[in-house]
Amino acid sequence: MIKAIILAIVALIIIWLLVSNIRVVPQARAYVVERLGAYHATWQVGLHFKIPLIDKISRKVSLKEKVIDFPPQPVITKDNVTMEIDTVVYFQITDPKLYTYGVESPMDAIENLTATTLRNIIGELELDESLTSREHINTKIRMVLDEATDPWGIKINRVEVKNITPPRDIQVAMEKQMRAERERREAILIAEGEKKSKILIAEGQKEAAILQAEADKQAAILAAEATKQKAIKEAEGQSEAILMINKATADGLKMIKEADADDAVIKLKSLEAFQKAADGQSTKIIIPSEIQGLAGLATSVKELVKE
Repeated sequence: MIKAIILAIVALIIIWLLVSNIRVVPQARAYVVERLGAYHATWQVGLHFKIPLIDKISRKVSLKEKVIDFPPQPVITKDNVTMEIDTVVYFQITDPKLYTYGVESPMDAIENLTATTLRNIIGELELDESLTSREHINTKIRMVLDEATDPWGIKINRVEVKNITPPRDIQVAMEKQMRAERERREAILIAEGEKKSKILIAEGQKEAAILQAEADKQAAILAAEATKQKAIKEAEGQSEAILMINKATADGLKMIKEADADDAVIKLKSLEAFQKAADGQSTKIIIPSEIQGLAGLATSVKELVKE
């Protein structure tokens, strides 16, 4: 009976030991196992069994990407300006064995290595370069850290300079410089706006003058055309009048010729014509000799009739 109880107790102990040494490794995790104090294996995701009292889980390692935000580090630039820079490091454990046995306190090692690397890089740059070369600083720190942490089973994915804090007097000087730069840009913008405004006004006045000159030209052309048409009409009227006079004269001569009038009648007609001409505005009239003789004859006839 006692022997049976002892066997039952031993069986229970064995079952408990077996159950208690079953391990399930979750996703994105890895277990480093030692056997009798020496490295034995790295357990990945799945079900595993640890030999009681012989195997030991030395470290449980997370394979996820991690982020470490280091506190600000004092650094000195090439032109002897002291400022503080804090960085953020993104890394991932790629080899749990090297991570476990490669270095004591890996996070402290990464922090100290980041600080020294940052000081070396900033020491080669002046203040203005340090403020404007973040990408260069990030890349260089990442390359140095990645090479140094490779034996530790750590992969540095990226490094970001979070803040760069120069001394207070430098900040005040930079603020004044930025304010002056903004005022300069504002003055340039105002001057350019006034310049463009004046150019637009001048171009508008130029176009208005061109349009006015074109309008004056068209008006002059129209006025000249009207004057030309008026002169043509007047010339045509005068021409028609002359033609009518010539026609009337020709008709009169034709009638006289058809009536067989002698020279005395023709001369009398001529005298009547000069008489009408004398009634006009002319101050000087030249009378042909034939008409003068006819005029004397007409005066003699008139005196005989009176007697």
